[in-house]
Amino acid sequence: MTRIATLTLNPTIDVTYEVDRIFPTHKIRSRFEHHDPGGGGINVARVFARLGGNVRCYYLSGGATGQALDGLLDLHQLVRNRIAIEGHTRVSTTVLELESGKEYRLVPPGPTVAPAEWQECLDRLAEAQCDYLVASGSLPPGVPDDFYARIAQSAAARGIRMVLDSSGAGLKGGLAGGNVFLVKPSIGELARLVERDLPEEADVAAAAMEIVRNGQARYVAVTMGHQGGLLAQASGTVRVPAIPIEAKSTVGAGDSFLSAMVFALAGGRDPVDAFRYGSAAGAAAVLRPGTNLCQPADIERFFASMDSANAANLPDA
Repeated sequence: MTRIATLTLNPTIDVTYEVDRIFPTHKIRSRFEHHDPGGGGINVARVFARLGGNVRCYYLSGGATGQALDGLLDLHQLVRNRIAIEGHTRVSTTVLELESGKEYRLVPPGPTVAPAEWQECLDRLAEAQCDYLVASGSLPPGVPDDFYARIAQSAAARGIRMVLDSSGAGLKGGLAGGNVFLVKPSIGELARLVERDLPEEADVAAAAMEIVRNGQARYVAVTMGHQGGLLAQASGTVRVPAIPIEAKSTVGAGDSFLSAMVFALAGGRDPVDAFRYGSAAGAAAVLRPGTNLCQPADIERFFASMDSANAANLPDA
């Protein structure tokens, strides 16, 4: 069985509430409270395990909230490799206002990571036994911009396929050294990476192909929300339209997409088919509010409804 490992440098305890209405000053009584282990790599691992895959989580964890995160991971029966840090693991909050249907998200930056702590993370990952290493999420304060590039270089030397999903400095620094098998930016993250607007589909395709042609990543999977997604590879670009659905939450949609795509690749599917499977998972994730991510039955239902003919090849960018 193909093995994957996920890395979450800036994990979080995701707390979800439902309230009738948000207003200032007075206490707001919630109808619902739910806690999940979160952060990009952990979310990827949760979905991968639901799909029946073999996954191990590497993550930084500290303080009393770090202990709570460890307990939540155990409840989800995830195999975990904890790298201890002094700072307290962050807590992110999602509030769904039932009256308006609006969702509010509060996301702190996370604890500062000391050089000795992120170096221990590098040392632990150098011993990881896996076929794919998925590094997903933001860089916490204190971690150098080229951290993901260091991991990619180490992974490539051992024949491990590096998958990257980050933003800002983490994305730019991670791609700078090449050695990335698959990168998954959103359209906004891609625009910030190339430092220009991408108003048309052809602009998105051109920007994604730049990454491929520069040797920074073999595959670029761009998620575009209600516009669907675009996959760039050496042979060109393919776009898959969005699945029509009423979105209740966008929390974890990108992580669900990435996990399902890697799961499909690990199972031997070709990249375009794997991209479509990821698109089905992204759609499945927005069916429900909060941080529950996608469910396998919904993924299979959406994937079965997708017509492979709808995957359109775009002109060379």
